[in-house]
Amino acid sequence: MARLLRKVAERRLALLVCAAAASALPGQDISPVRLRAHVRFLSSDLLEGRGAGTRGGDLATEYLASQLAVAGAQPGGENGTWFQPVPLVAVRTGADSWLSVNGARLEWLTEFAGQARTQAEVEEFSAEAVFVGHGITAPEFGHDDYAGADVAGKVVVLFANEPPSADPAWFGGPALTYYGRWTYKFEEALRRGAAAAILVHTPDTAGYGWDVVRSSWGGEEAQVKASGPALRFAGWVTEAAAARLFAASGRSVKEWLAAAGARGFRATPLGVKVSGRIGSKLREIRARNVVGRISGGAVAEETVLFSAHWDHLGMASDGAGDRIYNGAVDNATGCAIVLEVARAWAALQPKPRRSATFLFTAAEESGLLGARHWVSHPLAPLARTVLALNFDSFHPFGRTRDVVVHGAEKTPYWDTVRRVVERNGLQVAPDPRPEQGSFFRSDHFPFFQAGVPAFSVAAGPTYEVRAEQKAALRRDYAERHYHQPSDEYRDDWDFAGLDQIARLGFQIAFEAANRR
Repeated sequence: MARLLRKVAERRLALLVCAAAASALPGQDISPVRLRAHVRFLSSDLLEGRGAGTRGGDLATEYLASQLAVAGAQPGGENGTWFQPVPLVAVRTGADSWLSVNGARLEWLTEFAGQARTQAEVEEFSAEAVFVGHGITAPEFGHDDYAGADVAGKVVVLFANEPPSADPAWFGGPALTYYGRWTYKFEEALRRGAAAAILVHTPDTAGYGWDVVRSSWGGEEAQVKASGPALRFAGWVTEAAAARLFAASGRSVKEWLAAAGARGFRATPLGVKVSGRIGSKLREIRARNVVGRISGGAVAEETVLFSAHWDHLGMASDGAGDRIYNGAVDNATGCAIVLEVARAWAALQPKPRRSATFLFTAAEESGLLGARHWVSHPLAPLARTVLALNFDSFHPFGRTRDVVVHGAEKTPYWDTVRRVVERNGLQVAPDPRPEQGSFFRSDHFPFFQAGVPAFSVAAGPTYEVRAEQKAALRRDYAERHYHQPSDEYRDDWDFAGLDQIARLGFQIAFEAANRR
């Protein structure tokens, strides 16, 4: 008993030492009260779901700019403004659109969802369907789902994700690679000349239920203006609808999924014709990235960059009940963190050696478009961006004992991250869902692709108090509230965990900004 009490005392002493060390660091002007206020406003019904190119989205960007000014930042956008315009086309698929399998129609949103990537007001097609497994061509793994198949002008049918693997030499083991992302699937289908690409939805391969597909793909989607070949249709069908696609083959959805996961898979014609008529409402929009800057000292021409996406899904076009996708967790929370970090950074004296850039991106929900636009048209040179830290979707359920840093191990700052985490009395936790490919799903990824050290900082899965109850709340959010109108602000939320993450991200960037 005495030994146990001694260990408990030692643990408490260690935590007190870590807390004292953390409290002595600069940049302590971070407040859970202000974090709450930012999230409450940004996720209010007034902002109508913060859709890119909407009134609510414009209100959100004006709020972010005004708060950066209050924090002490300077405008970092174009022509001395707080903004970087992001020209896009908003595409909303009409409810009278249809797909058919051998003449039998599928019902919009109940059985299929998606868009015409050609940005035509009416797009029609009719072609043979070919099953291409997971739709992957990965020479480094000796895998090609398209080997020997000519899918030019045809409709490819495929699964999200990638072949299951415990072998690090084959798709890197259980963690998802970029080959598993739906974005890659459509890119490869287009490279192969397909007319359309249809993903078969299952909860396991997608990582979420059909309700998420319906809400994410059934509304208005922002796209980069089409300037070349594009898929006539890119979208999803339900598992039940896929059974009709596979009926002529004599195999079930599960049997085809198993076949797609085997080494040596070969693409197979399904013996059915898929036709479609996709009507689209189009409007050109100018979404905006919001940019603030705080100048540094000796090497002010270099910068650390903080990012969070401000957009969410906007409003449903019709339907009964709540139509506003408020996006409180996703991603009013990340925006609040970056605003508080900006305030703390502005209070630093003396200034860090490098400058700091605060970037709130547009149209993340449509494929990281605001971040991709910045990387293509950077207002702070990428070669002089020493670190990009991203903040996306935090559950305000209190403090955790650990953190997840998606991709930090791929950067020169891995030792710095571990040191800062330990100094704060925390541990680095592995990605709790590596098969979901979180590294490829947020705004740090375009920076990483461009060669900038970049990663996201996220709360870990282990809460300090009532751990099992709060873990259940996180699961409930993922299953019932992610990309739903119910992702709304609550008065009983505990913002101590967001405060914890904001301070951690601040300290990591502070060390990078002063690195010699």
